[in-house]
Amino acid sequence: MERRTRPRAGDPVKAQTMTDSVQRPSRFRTGGLSPRKPTRFSYRPEADERAALARDLDLLALYALELVGEIRPVGRDELLLEARLTARADQPCSVTLVAVPATVNEPVRRRYVAGLETPEGDEVEMPEDDSVEPMPEVIDLADIAAEALALALPLYPRAPGVDFGQALHAGDGVTPLSDADVKPFSALQGLAEKLKAKDNSDPEDAQ
Repeated sequence: MERRTRPRAGDPVKAQTMTDSVQRPSRFRTGGLSPRKPTRFSYRPEADERAALARDLDLLALYALELVGEIRPVGRDELLLEARLTARADQPCSVTLVAVPATVNEPVRRRYVAGLETPEGDEVEMPEDDSVEPMPEVIDLADIAAEALALALPLYPRAPGVDFGQALHAGDGVTPLSDADVKPFSALQGLAEKLKAKDNSDPEDAQ
């Protein structure tokens, strides 16, 4: 019989941490999620991922980003994602380009519906619930966090003491749009091609 000895004082002891045994997937196959209970998640990108996202969003730095929530079934043909996004970043001032700290703490909601078709054509009516989307094959938390962060950050950050009034945007004969009106489109423009490319990628690494 093997004799076990008690470690002596001073002997090195390897401590097992939560990160040694717990994996936190960032992509989930919708067909593999539980049809009865919620799937909880906590997405915290590594430093290199935050740096890449900072470049995409023209940030000076992205110090922290976290998306925590759950995906739960709603009936047979729907999934509901509810989460909270928190982040700390530095944006360049729109006038002086100096760093402007930004803090984000926003709820995130996505409702995925099977069989829902994406509207096509030049004239598309905006749905009453803008969180409704067609059911994807894979739910990518990185894409959701990036989109939510882009929408939550100030479009024209200003350093203390800097003020340049409200800008209006319009062509000839068109009703002007304020900065607040154009924010969702401007904030997402830099991510559009990246997200489209990821949608066409092989989802084999999803859970």
